[in-house]
Amino acid sequence: GCSIDWSREAFTLDEARNLAVRTCFKRMYDDRLIYRGHRVINWDPKGQTVISDDELVYEERQATLYTFHYGKDVPIPIATTRPETKVGDTAIAVHPKGRWKKYIGREYDVEFAGASLHLRVIGDEQIDETFGTGALGVTPAHSMVDAEMAQRHTLPMVQVIDEHAQMTDAAGELVRGMSVQDAREHIVAWLKENDLMLGEQEITQNVSTAERTGEVIEPLPKLQWFIDVNKEFAFSQSKHAPIRGLKNGKKVTLKRLMQHTVKSGQVGIIPDRFEATYFHWIDHLRDWCISRQLWYGHRIPVWYCVACGKRASEEVMKRCKEPIVSTENVTSCPHCGGAVKQDPDTLDTWFSAGLWTFSTLGWPDESALDLQTYHPTALLETGRDILFFWVARMILMSTYCLGEVPFRYAYLHGLVRDGQGRKMSKSLDNIIDPLDMIKAYGTDAVRLSLVIGSTPGNDLNLPKERIAGFRNFTNKLWNITRFVFMNVREVVRVDVSPKPVTAADRWILGRLAAVHASVTAKLEEPVFALSQAGEELRDFTWSDFADWYIEVAKGQLKDEHQMSSTEQILLYVSQTLLKLWHPFMPFVTQRLWQEVDEDGLLLVEAWPDALETKPDEAFSRVKDVVTMIRNLRATYRVPERTAVPVTLISAQCDFWKDMEPMIRTLVLVESLSVCDVAESGAQYAVASLGDTEVRVHLAGAIDVKAEIARLMSAWQDVEDYVKQQEKKLKNKAFVKAAPVEVVDGERRKLDEACAKRDAYRAQLDALT
Repeated sequence: GCSIDWSREAFTLDEARNLAVRTCFKRMYDDRLIYRGHRVINWDPKGQTVISDDELVYEERQATLYTFHYGKDVPIPIATTRPETKVGDTAIAVHPKGRWKKYIGREYDVEFAGASLHLRVIGDEQIDETFGTGALGVTPAHSMVDAEMAQRHTLPMVQVIDEHAQMTDAAGELVRGMSVQDAREHIVAWLKENDLMLGEQEITQNVSTAERTGEVIEPLPKLQWFIDVNKEFAFSQSKHAPIRGLKNGKKVTLKRLMQHTVKSGQVGIIPDRFEATYFHWIDHLRDWCISRQLWYGHRIPVWYCVACGKRASEEVMKRCKEPIVSTENVTSCPHCGGAVKQDPDTLDTWFSAGLWTFSTLGWPDESALDLQTYHPTALLETGRDILFFWVARMILMSTYCLGEVPFRYAYLHGLVRDGQGRKMSKSLDNIIDPLDMIKAYGTDAVRLSLVIGSTPGNDLNLPKERIAGFRNFTNKLWNITRFVFMNVREVVRVDVSPKPVTAADRWILGRLAAVHASVTAKLEEPVFALSQAGEELRDFTWSDFADWYIEVAKGQLKDEHQMSSTEQILLYVSQTLLKLWHPFMPFVTQRLWQEVDEDGLLLVEAWPDALETKPDEAFSRVKDVVTMIRNLRATYRVPERTAVPVTLISAQCDFWKDMEPMIRTLVLVESLSVCDVAESGAQYAVASLGDTEVRVHLAGAIDVKAEIARLMSAWQDVEDYVKQQEKKLKNKAFVKAAPVEVVDGERRKLDEACAKRDAYRAQLDALT
């Protein structure tokens, strides 16, 4: 159902996108926002690549918390679930005001599980006194938190785990070359053998794993490329679509830009409850590791000189050591003419994805017509699970590269689950393939099932029966429209609201005006209430138009005085509905539109203009009376094809006499009498609407004696149940002992039974 301008087709790795990626990278590098450095990153030992913080999947797992001393001469115990990393510790951190504060500044040299450790006791406010022993063994090489602490206290970094989750030589003789798991077991055994183990406790903890491979992440120090989100730079404001609250040349950071655009309302997140999630992530944002050890993706546009000329001066040699960053391919060193080698890593896929709103519009050519015309974009629709991966990165890139927001709103959808609310998976054999559903039920039905009933940010349960239900509705719209086109003398375009003649005409045009205004408002920013708009359209189409007006129109088409206006209204309403439904169900509506305009595309039709007509109250009263007659017939089980006399008692006799033909069209009656005084008599069902009383005469239409017997039996059953409930609720012991919700439930049952009993009594009174 997408209508795409194929002249603007773009591929994430094509030349235009690659130029945009390289240009952005170079600008950031020149602004010293991109740097290469040794930092602790998330490493996937199975995938052999870096994983960003927001790509981690946290799994709840059982673990053992070990409490022990490093050595008999070290007075401060520590607790950890990863004793294998402790051979890389360089400090013990305690709270500066905690119970271990007197040891701050002391140093200990110990032999720990075959490794020689030099431990300095440091005081740090980040230590949680309530966890474990209130002290932390600092492992700078294998924890991001510890690495930050090491920076604050100038601690050395010792890497004891390698890229394959094996222990390095620096881990010591006992565990070098072992897997992480084997090393853990050996160190635990060593602690016990040396009487250093103080205790073991089973706990539940969140373990970070790689999304793609499921492997447990190893924090490792690696030489990688990063974007510094906290470094200040001079902001370059857009002349085309400036960001409010910022001035050209103002010192900002990428983090502050990401905060400002959303906090100031210049980028709206729908639903807005996800703004809190967004800010929580941004506020705790670390530098973004953008290099990946993958073969597929944009190569990092950096080259290194590998063969400096022998006669190069010292100054040239110094420059040769610097990375060569370029938007063009580099074939030789620009300083010495020597051979160069490109950085082997690729960029994180979200780096290029973050440029998508403007790299597809001609950037880095900032004068490109598409860029000037279409940026910022209006709306990004995406999954809530990539709020951080994509939405935040697009805000970062657009505000930096263009000085503009990428879009005005980000609309987030949830996950599509099976009919039981379970996540779709091969193991559960509950995956619904959209292509299979399209083949079985049609594309429009699948589209509707994903829109109507779905609210932003929430998951959607999708049983096949739901899709089948929307298939039925698409058939309904098809049949309604085909009925109209087949029952008018000529199918012509009707773009202007026709002049109504009857109360039903005025009512349907008024209802269409109200629905059009409501649906339009729901589809526009900042509401985007797509589901509610679809539900309102469905109710109008099925109920107001099909069940009511078309039924009246069948009679009006037979009246030569009403035929022409009725045809015009049928065509106008059905054509307006095709336009309103087109965004939801493009295929069925376009096919039907070809009956109106054989070569025309609904997509380029103007959205219907606002209508001024108000709903006609006269027909609303007719609807209510017809509904009452239908309900009374159903209540007393009058056979479907049996006509019965109906009497309307009202002071407005002339009004109801004028409405008689319309009522006869909508409900089966033998005769319709209108009077202003009630006549005596029995065996009729009665209901009231304001000052109007509706009587449906039952004599001859049903077996009154049999119906009385049935009602008496039903009444007696309910009466017995009422007495039983009353007795139960009068039992003080039951009321006192039972939970409040149980007692309340029993009272509700009693109230419902009393209402049913009274209804049976009223029906009996009408028959007797």
